[in-house]
Amino acid sequence: MTTGADSLSHVDDGNRPAMVDVSDKRVTERLAHARSRVLLPAPVLEALEGDEIQSKKGPVFATAIIAGVMAAKRTHELIPFCHPLGLEKCDVSIAVRDRHAVIDCICKVSHKTGVEMEALTGASVAALAIYDMCKALSQDIVIAETRLISKTGGKRDFHHGQ
Repeated sequence: MTTGADSLSHVDDGNRPAMVDVSDKRVTERLAHARSRVLLPAPVLEALEGDEIQSKKGPVFATAIIAGVMAAKRTHELIPFCHPLGLEKCDVSIAVRDRHAVIDCICKVSHKTGVEMEALTGASVAALAIYDMCKALSQDIVIAETRLISKTGGKRDFHHGQ
């Protein structure tokens, strides 16, 4: 398989899907930070009390945090070719800024492969949980963006301007 920025890492020499072989990689501490933004329409924002939204289903942000952590831990069951990782840390936080719920998911592991997909999955599922729990208040909720903010500890570090 060719390597470089123009090649796919999950394709073998026969151009078939394949899990990446990490057996020759070093174990390093790896950290990834992903963020999702959910646009909250007026009816949802009106339900905000302090830093939480209470819906008929319960506390929205507290539930979304739990959903995000659970999803990050199970990423290998959801995304083909992701290696199963024993996460050492998974923090999901949610803050309301400018009509958006901003979800940050930070994952850490000491392993041969990174935790970007775990952080992205955690942030994404937390956003979906917010949508699910608030959809009775409004059908105009928009999951606006999910992106990797940073990763460290692998072959190359990445930091996106926040």
